[in-house]
Amino acid sequence: MTQPKLVDSHCHLDFADFADELPDVITRAHDAGVARMVTICTRLRLLPQVQTIAEAHDSVFFAAGTHPMSVADEPMASVDELIALTAHPKMVGIGETGLDYHYTSDSAEVQKTSLRIHIQAARETGLPLIIHARAADDDMARILTDEYRNGAYSCVMHCFCSSAELAKAALDLGFYLSMSGIAAFPKSHELREIFAAAPRDRILVETDSPYLAPPPFRGRRNEPAYTAHTAAKGAEAFGMSLDDFAVLTTANFDRLFAKAAAWSPA
Repeated sequence: MTQPKLVDSHCHLDFADFADELPDVITRAHDAGVARMVTICTRLRLLPQVQTIAEAHDSVFFAAGTHPMSVADEPMASVDELIALTAHPKMVGIGETGLDYHYTSDSAEVQKTSLRIHIQAARETGLPLIIHARAADDDMARILTDEYRNGAYSCVMHCFCSSAELAKAALDLGFYLSMSGIAAFPKSHELREIFAAAPRDRILVETDSPYLAPPPFRGRRNEPAYTAHTAAKGAEAFGMSLDDFAVLTTANFDRLFAKAAAWSPA
């Protein structure tokens, strides 16, 4: 029996947690049916090592941006700088960017400025925006909606665990929601209901590894192979088989991340 082919749409393979065994981590992902991964650069000065990982592995793509929790400590990215990075054939998304008022509310204004810059880059390149949102639902919904009126762009709400209201605002704009290990936690009933109520063609899965490992690995380091455990919970929430859910979320990924879908080894 062949395993369903999944995509881990958001992970951090450059983090030190994986430094000593990255080839094994990627092999385990493949063995678990995770055929592709998108590794995310959260500080542009670290892009060379992220890019090197993607270049070394056919199944790995990357996205780049400045994480909202880091934006006060990093040089402000420019639209032109972000656009220039997309010349690389395996750079497939803009971000992650967004708003995080849980730990870094003191930098809210600079976060908003950075977010709008990333949105403009996504709009101009046609690559999907990758959003991190935490404790900032009202501002996030307002900025995403206001900016969409200025010109359409595509977007995924990565590791979505916010309110039903923010989910509706994003879905109304045609955006996608990505399901992380949080959605597989036993007490995440309300979050699973938000996903189950969303259009099926707007759902992705991810690990956000090394963070947020799903059961039965909760509390341990996460890795792309564990996408399969989150996907199993997602399939259950949608009343689907794991095979069908894998086919669905992979098709959704290919539609949103069209550059990754079109890539082939030289």
